[in-house]
Amino acid sequence: MTKLPKLKAVDFFCSGGGMSFGMQEAGIKILAGIDFDISCKETYESNITGADFIHADVFDLSEDYLTQRLSLKKNDDELVLIGCSPCQFWSIIQTDKSKSSKSKNLLKEFRRFVEHLNPGYVVVENVPGVLRKKRASGLSGFVRLLKANGYKVHFDVHEVSEYGVPQHRRRFTLIANRVTPIEVAPIPLSGNKVTVRDVLGEHNGFPKVPQGHKDDTPFLHRVAGLEKINLERLAMTPKDGGTRLAYVDNEELAPKCHKGKKDSFKDIYGRMWWDRPAPTITTKFFSLSNGRFGHPEEDRAISLREGAILQSFPIDYVFKTNSIANTARMIGNAVPPKYATAIGKAIIENHYNAV
Repeated sequence: MTKLPKLKAVDFFCSGGGMSFGMQEAGIKILAGIDFDISCKETYESNITGADFIHADVFDLSEDYLTQRLSLKKNDDELVLIGCSPCQFWSIIQTDKSKSSKSKNLLKEFRRFVEHLNPGYVVVENVPGVLRKKRASGLSGFVRLLKANGYKVHFDVHEVSEYGVPQHRRRFTLIANRVTPIEVAPIPLSGNKVTVRDVLGEHNGFPKVPQGHKDDTPFLHRVAGLEKINLERLAMTPKDGGTRLAYVDNEELAPKCHKGKKDSFKDIYGRMWWDRPAPTITTKFFSLSNGRFGHPEEDRAISLREGAILQSFPIDYVFKTNSIANTARMIGNAVPPKYATAIGKAIIENHYNAV
């Protein structure tokens, strides 16, 4: 029996390893993760088997150095290059873009390594705004390059709840395949979508805890504290999907900027629904004032571990960080691992059908 080749990948902008872990679960060997944030190193290495964490700014990383360090070969059909760069600059969320302006060129930097190595497969995952700004983000030129080099290119915006992630989240995804003439796309799951009830609650191992609950164990069922007024607001918010509209006209409880306003910012201070996928898990998911991040039943925001579960990290995924904010940022910025697995399985299926 012919031994099947082992696909292997290098994950640029790897952060805490969401994409790497999902690809690893699919059956792809992760050679290395690259990130300029050294605080990701412990988390990445604790979860990604045998991978090398390379602490580097991609702007300063040379193609020859990476090739030599990882013993990579050019034109390797079994190599996957992954580039899921930080995406705040291209997000539709109206925030100050000055801090993230450097990130707008990360796709162009990733392109250098694709040109140099000409791997069998290329994967890019980002916010839908990259597709809306194809020329400015460098996407148009990147796709032209790939097609000119013989890649069959799939790129589209996908809803991750179609792939087993218990969360609504729309993500731009590009998969380029040089091994076969087939357009490779993530493989969706059949059946019902995974909901909050399917993964959270006491029946899933999450004991009831109050706001401000401390948990320094690896389980990290840790919850941000709430001011008295936010506790009162949440107490008035109906269970299972309730919103701030419950107190929108209350002189004492309604925030001044929202008082009497019933048609905007409905998710702020809201509760999740039990029987729907969660809303998009952002880097601020631990805060009630930043979205519909209230527990469906308990008077608190969701915990760090609950946020990770809604991102589809396994319950025993290890996070090595030093604060609620840093952990939440790593979780919220991650590629949902189950979505990454859907991408990895599509690549594997294509590759082994070609062998």
